[in-house]
Amino acid sequence: MMHPMRWFGDFHIHSRFSRATSKELTLPVLDEWARKKGIAVMGTGDFTHPQWISELKEQLEPSPEKGLFWLRNDKIQNPKSKTRFLLTVEISSIYSKAGRVRKVHTILFAPSFEAAEAINARLSWTGNLASDGRPIIGMDAKEVAKIAFKSSPDCMVIPAHAWTPWFSIFGSMSGFDSIEECFEELAPNILAIETGLSSDPSMNWRVSALDNVALMSNSDSHSARKIGREVNVLDGAMSYPAIVDAFRTGAPVRAGEREKAACKLLGTIEFFPEEGKYHYDGHRLCKVRWTPAQTRENSGKCTVCGRPVTVGVLSRVDDLADRPEGQKPEGAPHFRSLVPLEEIIADVVGVGTGTKSVEGSYNTLVSAFGNEFSVLLDAPIEQIAKESTSQIAEGIRRVRERKLYIEPGYDGEFGKVKIFGEEERESIGKQGSGDKEQDSLF
Repeated sequence: MMHPMRWFGDFHIHSRFSRATSKELTLPVLDEWARKKGIAVMGTGDFTHPQWISELKEQLEPSPEKGLFWLRNDKIQNPKSKTRFLLTVEISSIYSKAGRVRKVHTILFAPSFEAAEAINARLSWTGNLASDGRPIIGMDAKEVAKIAFKSSPDCMVIPAHAWTPWFSIFGSMSGFDSIEECFEELAPNILAIETGLSSDPSMNWRVSALDNVALMSNSDSHSARKIGREVNVLDGAMSYPAIVDAFRTGAPVRAGEREKAACKLLGTIEFFPEEGKYHYDGHRLCKVRWTPAQTRENSGKCTVCGRPVTVGVLSRVDDLADRPEGQKPEGAPHFRSLVPLEEIIADVVGVGTGTKSVEGSYNTLVSAFGNEFSVLLDAPIEQIAKESTSQIAEGIRRVRERKLYIEPGYDGEFGKVKIFGEEERESIGKQGSGDKEQDSLF
């Protein structure tokens, strides 16, 4: 089923002013890649950084939609083709609460530059905002939320990559067991959590307490090519208030209000969570990679060095889950797992991403079908084969059908996704699409 008003939003990324990010991350480059990928609304990231917010104010102007912006002097004539930007930032809070050190990352959405600057003014009393695009603040995550809501009641506060071990609301190393424990009386104002690359909605559905919030997915990208590796799929009006409404009504418990919302959260496009770098438990240096059951068998102690292993996302979900695997709460939006197009092509060709042969095939397909999401989600397999090769078309078909080999990530090491075994690659021919059920999700 096609949705004429369907659009994609990637709200959590970083600028070149964050640590370990590409120096090429400028607004024009983000705009170009958003159009290649098919992303209608991009988060700016990093609005607390003095240089970045200065660039944002200089290079962006309000778009016709309330609370969104677009490039001031671009040459694109058609307004529909212009990338919209939403003011966002990720804050790293490190503080002590209930006798433990907590490290919680939070995404803030601001409806205006005035609200963003009010947030910056208050946070600058506590931390050095110029030191990093994702500033480290010695302040309770609840206090950060208070500052955001005081700056504007229309701000959104979203726990970032909610399950990662070291820096998240539910992280095994320094997190909490519930949204209420972290945000206390402000918990009802938390409309969504970001699931992160190492978890997907089906894992989060196992925790019934999360039926009160929408599940958001973003790329958390540190380079322009990686934007859109996870996105939100929305249907309807595109404006800041409409986006807030989409996530307010995106929680399973508020599904009854969804039809009346100006914009609906149809669901998310996800990494395969095994590909995330904290899916399993383990020790990277000791080459120990464990399932939750193996961790329990060994009492959480590494069999090589004897120290506690890094407990990953799957184990942590297990700890908090009160539902069995495979149970979906009524009214929960859908999700779909994909592999980025460049990675599919690279796997088919047997070379790395960013190489000329991969880039050539990528650009050909994007030109033929309009953008990357059109290729991955909508284009008929036979047409993809005509524009590229039958092997690439078969790779995309397998991703749509979830027929992959995945070596799960652990302790900071990304998982490895393989679409073909070595001997298969030579003998691939055209096959039927077989992806009707998947396509019906969005």
